[in-house]
Amino acid sequence: MAGTTNKQGFLHRLYVGNGAVNVIKHTKKLYVFFAVLVLVSIASIVFKGFNFGIDFKGGTKIQLEAAGSAGKITTEQVTTIYSDTLGSQPESVQEVGVGNASSVQIRTVTLDAGQVARLKTALTDKLHPNGTISDSAVSGTWGGEITTQALWALGVFLVLVTVFLALYFELRMAIAAVMTLFHDVIVTAGVYSLIGFEVTPATAIGLLTILGFSLYDTVVVFDKVKENTRGLLGLTRRTYGEAANLAVNQTLMRSINTALIALLPVIGLFVVGAILLGVGTLQDLALVQMTGMLVGVTSSIALATPLLVQFTMRDVRFQKQAERVFARRANLANKAAAAAAEADGGDGPESFDGDTLDKELRREQALAAAGGVPARHARAAERRRNAAAGQPQGKRPTGKRRK
Repeated sequence: MAGTTNKQGFLHRLYVGNGAVNVIKHTKKLYVFFAVLVLVSIASIVFKGFNFGIDFKGGTKIQLEAAGSAGKITTEQVTTIYSDTLGSQPESVQEVGVGNASSVQIRTVTLDAGQVARLKTALTDKLHPNGTISDSAVSGTWGGEITTQALWALGVFLVLVTVFLALYFELRMAIAAVMTLFHDVIVTAGVYSLIGFEVTPATAIGLLTILGFSLYDTVVVFDKVKENTRGLLGLTRRTYGEAANLAVNQTLMRSINTALIALLPVIGLFVVGAILLGVGTLQDLALVQMTGMLVGVTSSIALATPLLVQFTMRDVRFQKQAERVFARRANLANKAAAAAAEADGGDGPESFDGDTLDKELRREQALAAAGGVPARHARAAERRRNAAAGQPQGKRPTGKRRK
C-alpha cells in the first residue's frame, strides 16, 4: 500500500511540477552518462566512419521493381547478375518497401553509360521485372559541395544561436545551450555511424531540424530558470541550483508532451514513407529526426541545466547567497532541536512550540529538495514561527521595525 502511495505521489508531483525529479542532485552521474555517450560516438565516428550515400561520395544507383513476370526478384539474384555482367561486386543491394511497392536498389561506384546499359539489359533479360529500370548518377565533386554547404549551414546556425542566447539571456546560458547542441550533434552522428545508417542530404536537413527542436526545448527551460532566479541574490529561501531544478520540474511535462507529439508524425513518416512506400529519402529524414529528438529532449533536461548551474555557481555572489540559505536552514534546525529539548525537560517557560518548529523544518527541507519554497508557504511558515515564539502575527521575532 505504501509503495502504491509513493508511486501516486511521484506521478502527482511529476504532473504538477513541484519536485518529482532532482536533476541537480545527480549532476555527476549525468555528466558520466553523457560523457560515455559522447566518447562512444566519437570512437565510432573515428574508427568506423560513416556510410555516405552516393550524393556525398558519388556513384550510380539503379532501381527495379521487386516483382517480375517470373516471380519475386531477390537481392541475391540481382547481386549475381551484377557480378557476372561487370565482374565486380556492388556496394549494396537492398530491398526497400513492402508488398506491391517493394523494389530492389543497387548502389555502386560510378559506372559509365556502357556499363549501365549492359547491366540494365542483363537484368531485363534474366529477371523480367515489371516496369522500367531506372538509374541515376552523382559525381564526387557535387557530393563534396553538398558536404561543404552542410558544414557551413551548421556553423552559421551555431553562431546565430550563440548570439541570440547571449542577448536574450546571459552568456553562461548561451555557452551551456551551445555545449548541449554540440552534444546532440555528436551523439546523433555517432548513432548513424554505429548502426550504419546511410548519410544523405536528407540526413543533413533532418539534423538541422532536430537542432532547432533541441534549442527550443532548452530555451523553454532557461526562460523558466530566468523567471525563478529573478532577484535571487537578495533572498534566502532557495539556492540557484534549487531554483533551476524547480524550473526543470515545472517544464518537464511540457518537454515530454512536446517530444511525444513531435515524434508521432515522424514515426508515421518512417512507417508509411520508408517501410510501406520504400522511399529512401523519407527513411533518412525520419531516422535522423527520431534519433535527434530523443537525444535533444534528454539533453535539454538533464545536461543543459546542470551545466548552467555549474557555470553560475562559480560566481562568488551566488556562492555567498547559497551560504546564507544554508545558514538560515541550520538556524531553523537549531531552534527545532532546542524546542524539542525544552519540551522533554518539562521545566521553564515554553518559548517555542517544538512540534511546530519540527514540522516547519521538515517542510522547508522537503521543499528545498524539490527545488524551492513557494512564497505563500514561506509567509505562512514565518507566521507560525512568530506565534510559537510568542510574537504577534505580522511582526518579526526580533521586535525591530522593518524599514
